Amino acid sequence: MNLIALGINHNSAAVEVRERVAFAPEQVSEALVHACATAELDEAVVLSTCNRTEIYAVAREGSVLADKSAQVIAWMANYHHLSVDELRAAAYHHEAEDALRHLVQVAAGLDSMVLGEPQIFGQLKSAFAVASEAGTVGTELGRLFPRVFSIAKKVRTDTAIGENPVSVAYAAVDLASHIFTDLSECNALLVGAGETIELVTRHLIEAGVNNVTIANRTLGRARELAQRFGADAILLADIPDQLPTSDIVITATGSQLPILGKGAVEQAIRKRKHRPILMVDIAVPRDIESQVGELRDVYLYTVDDLRQIVEQNMRSRQHEARKADDIILLGVQAYCEERRSLAAVDLVKAYRQSAEQVREQELERALASLERGDDPVKVVTQLSRGITNKLIHAPTKGLKQASAEGRQDVLAHAQGLLGIELQQAMEAVAQEGIDEPPVSASITPILRAAEKSGRGRQ
Repeated sequence: MNLIALGINHNSAAVEVRERVAFAPEQVSEALVHACATAELDEAVVLSTCNRTEIYAVAREGSVLADKSAQVIAWMANYHHLSVDELRAAAYHHEAEDALRHLVQVAAGLDSMVLGEPQIFGQLKSAFAVASEAGTVGTELGRLFPRVFSIAKKVRTDTAIGENPVSVAYAAVDLASHIFTDLSECNALLVGAGETIELVTRHLIEAGVNNVTIANRTLGRARELAQRFGADAILLADIPDQLPTSDIVITATGSQLPILGKGAVEQAIRKRKHRPILMVDIAVPRDIESQVGELRDVYLYTVDDLRQIVEQNMRSRQHEARKADDIILLGVQAYCEERRSLAAVDLVKAYRQSAEQVREQELERALASLERGDDPVKVVTQLSRGITNKLIHAPTKGLKQASAEGRQDVLAHAQGLLGIELQQAMEAVAQEGIDEPPVSASITPILRAAEKSGRGRQ
């Protein structure tokens, strides 16, 4: 297998390097064609995300894979105007079955910054589609990538690798789904407008929450974020009015003092007629006074509570990752065995064609002899002997050469391939005292038919 996989990711390179090596979507098709021509590749697929840039390629027959990997790194450095040494220091590469195993791990989310994240699967499918359209996917990758996707799907189906949230933002939303039976009927109030609140907003909307309000010290920033998600925006001063209608409250500001106190929440609870409210404080220092947790009908969680959930879930994913490794190992082995059997198919086909050519040549010679009036017994005998001798000529020559070179391994292997017991065959020949193979009993009916018809007689 002439497969190589190389690139950089969040483990091997800083974000400054990853940014410089990333391919813009509009670059990929042209880059693929350029890589195949410059680095002398038969096929190639480029995957470029915020956390990794990798190229999966099939090297031309006869290539030394380690040398080819170095050549591709040089191409990538050249393409992005980087120092080859700088890129080599941050890059990794895999060859043959190791490259296939790495590719499946990437597809299954086992090599991601967040273990088991599902987005990479779709990104890899898109990368394959782009390469197919660019014409840099041939027989090898065209057969390999669908199998990679199949194994990755099996990992998702047969393990719980992606079931438990492992980010604080997602864990907060997951809590809401355990407390409220129908999130589409819930109103969410998010306090802050930073990256964490942005992630929480995205997760809430994906979970089915329709009514989201973002409160921030600066209304402009709140509106900017709210517009992206179809949410409402208010100032922090408006929170007391919004609180009574809020079922979910998640805070993540940089305030040094609490924004929500026990009194304000208590008033909101009374107006809600004691309907439960989930409050998640992701901020450090805390945005919500700890005494709020003492109130009935309030479920208050802090960032430490969420971290415990995240750590527990991460341990669960790591356990599932070990199961996933077993699935990947079996999947890669099965593909490699199938691929090796395909190589045998071509060999068998060529061998059959060669044997058929011998048969046709000898048959043509035999028919010509019969037309001349030669003795049918001699003709058929010569036919069988001619076919036998020509078919065993090349194997016999190879066996003699192997014997002369002391290649007992080749002789032992040939014994199985030819389906014979060598010692028994030698003893049989010795007992019969013959040098040439006897006429097979299977040609007796042919001789009888020829004699009966009188064909070839004067």
